[in-house]
Amino acid sequence: VQLQASGGGLVQAGGSLRLSCAASASFFRTSTLSWYRQAPGKQHELVALIGAYGTTNYADSVKGRFTISRDNAKNTAYLQMSSLKPEDTAVYYCRLGDFWGKGTQVTVSS
Repeated sequence: VQLQASGGGLVQAGGSLRLSCAASASFFRTSTLSWYRQAPGKQHELVALIGAYGTTNYADSVKGRFTISRDNAKNTAYLQMSSLKPEDTAVYYCRLGDFWGKGTQVTVSS
């Protein structure tokens, strides 16, 4: 199983980014997909998740600003991030079941 996260970058506060997570897994459409992040010196934090049937859940810190979605036909999940804040700066990882992708760096400048 391979998970490839992409879409990170440098953005100013208030800006937007869309992360993608492409999975090479036959069980993608039946599994929960999660986005985590890890800021320097901090533990992994669950940012958002989406269940197989589209149920979503978000960390309080990103509610109203981030939107998670999935396209089962493409085996891809997305994290649309808006109104970004410097405290959103972190490496973002996607997770499918017990599998983790390599992270993508998001840096928000003030």
